[in-house]
Amino acid sequence: MSDQTDTRTAWLSPEQIAAVRSQVPLIYVDAVPVRTDHSGVVTHVGLLLRQAADGSISRMVVSGRVLLNETIRDALMRHLEKDLGPMAFPRLPPEPSPFTVAEYFTDPDITGFYDPRHHAVGLAYVVPVTGECQPTEEALDLAWFTPAEAVSEKVKAEMTGGADRLIRLALASVGQLP
Repeated sequence: MSDQTDTRTAWLSPEQIAAVRSQVPLIYVDAVPVRTDHSGVVTHVGLLLRQAADGSISRMVVSGRVLLNETIRDALMRHLEKDLGPMAFPRLPPEPSPFTVAEYFTDPDITGFYDPRHHAVGLAYVVPVTGECQPTEEALDLAWFTPAEAVSEKVKAEMTGGADRLIRLALASVGQLP
C-alpha cells in the first residue's frame, strides 16, 4: 500500500484511518430518512438494520464520513444513495442545515453518543425521501416506523450508540416527538 492519501477519492488506507482516528475527531453526517404526508408532516422514520461500530446488529440512521473536499450536501447524497439505493430520491435543500450536532466519543458516558472507534462530530439532518428505498451495501434491512413506534421501548432496545437519542432529537426538530 502507498504511504500517500488518494486525493481523487480521499479514501485512506486502513492503517492511515486508524492513525487518524486515534488522534483527530472526524466529521460525519447523520441522516434520518423520513416519509411525509402531503402537508409535510413526518409520518414515518426509516431505520436501517446493520452491524454497528460496537459489533452489534442495530437499528440506526444513515451515517458516514465527509471526504476531503466534499461538500456536506454531497456527503449526505452519497451516503443516502449508498444506504437507501439510487431510487430513494432524497429532498435536500441547496444549503442543508443540521438539526443538531452529535459528538460521538469512545466513552459512552460523556454525551450519550458512542463510537468505540473514535471521536467523531456528526452533523445530523432530517431528510425526506420520496422514492423507492432498497438498502444496499452493508445494510441488512430498512424498516419504516411511525414517530411513536420509532421512539418506543421496543425499537429503542434495537439501537446502540445514541441512535435512540438522535431519533428523539430529529422528531422534536420537526414537531413530531410523541
